[in-house]
Amino acid sequence: MLKLCSCGEQMALSLRTVIFAKKVNITNVPVYSCDICGRNDVFHGVKDDVGRLISQLGAVSDSRSIPFDQVHEWASLLSDLRTQMKKLQPSDVARATEERTNQLLDLLNLASSLGDESWKQEIQSRLAQLSAQYIL
Repeated sequence: MLKLCSCGEQMALSLRTVIFAKKVNITNVPVYSCDICGRNDVFHGVKDDVGRLISQLGAVSDSRSIPFDQVHEWASLLSDLRTQMKKLQPSDVARATEERTNQLLDLLNLASSLGDESWKQEIQSRLAQLSAQYIL
């Protein structure tokens, strides 16, 4: 998973820690990083979700750590892949995303057949997080 940096070099996708208000560490956030100039860009598919999480924090009075991969479906998928291998390879990410999407669609069918609206909404939210990576 690569992106071109403003310095002209390739940026690689990795999971990094984003620090908010010098007190809150948001771990396992998908971020593009450039080894040449040191630039970091939060992956566009999760940027809005990170922003929403930060806005929910409000005024921070205590130090803490928030694992983003526990609140975001695609970050969780990347975190799981990273534990299995050292680098996030685009083909592996695409395959894992497709597999997880299919699992969630099966669960959505089950939730629909049971008439469980809250479960359906949760699954639809997770599907939206997985598909956000394809929206520029």
